[in-house]
Amino acid sequence: MANETPTRAAAGRATLMVVLSAAGFAGIAIFVTFATGAGAPLLAVLSWRYIIAAVVLGSVAWIAGVRRMDRAGFKVMLVGGFGQSLIAVVTLIALRYIPAATLSFLFYTYPGWVAIIARFRHSEPLTPLRLFALALSLTGIFVMVGAPGAAALHPVGVVLALTGAVLYAIYVPMIGELQRSLPSVATAAYMSAGAAIILVVAAVARGELAMRMHSTAWVSILGLSLISTVGAFLAFLRGLRVLGPVRTAIVSTVEPFFTALLGAWLLSQPLTRTTLIGGALIAAAVLLLQMPAAANGSGRS
Repeated sequence: MANETPTRAAAGRATLMVVLSAAGFAGIAIFVTFATGAGAPLLAVLSWRYIIAAVVLGSVAWIAGVRRMDRAGFKVMLVGGFGQSLIAVVTLIALRYIPAATLSFLFYTYPGWVAIIARFRHSEPLTPLRLFALALSLTGIFVMVGAPGAAALHPVGVVLALTGAVLYAIYVPMIGELQRSLPSVATAAYMSAGAAIILVVAAVARGELAMRMHSTAWVSILGLSLISTVGAFLAFLRGLRVLGPVRTAIVSTVEPFFTALLGAWLLSQPLTRTTLIGGALIAAAVLLLQMPAAANGSGRS
């Protein structure tokens, strides 16, 4: 993250990067659905996702001049790989107990947790405008997926979903700090390599590291690797470097809206009025963050 306040133009470009990363991450559910629907084991899909991404990103980093791993790279590999894997496992286990919509609602409370952490660390100013944008984005999530009904909630699923949200809220600023001395492409490469190592070990232990899979599964894995990992990671890290964790987290709440759009396009899932209204509220939050009072962090709360 930059030490100096970014200009409006730089903040605008960084916001666009985070929006593009959200669109890339939104494809994860779609690609995984296609791959597992074609008979591929989930651990195999996730393992190959990160293996391919690590090879691609590592090659780009090599071309860019990153030829050896230093202490910063090792920390990113350890923290990034472990964090990615842990968050994925926790949220996937949560789906055994609660519906996907409820998981989405609970997980996307993470911008609020990011703001709380920033407040306690005094790492970023929480202006009234930023707090209002946060409230708008969370309201958008509420409208899109609905509040979790008390009768449908399993306490284990709720705890796991909220644990995933808190872990991600810790993970985002941690990666932001670790990437200060590294190019974004090197950071993404180390994160992918770390996640690949952990997931491959888990897949081998369970006998799920398959190579003979249907062509649909492999095409989906390639999309998952190149679009939802390589492209999304790079865009996210470049945006995070400029915007900081709080603004990045708020902008990232547009992801469920993109997921709904992709689901309607590729899976023929209904696109409801509440989805469009929720998306509009999140878009309003993103636009608010482009105002000078939000961009320069004036009016510390």
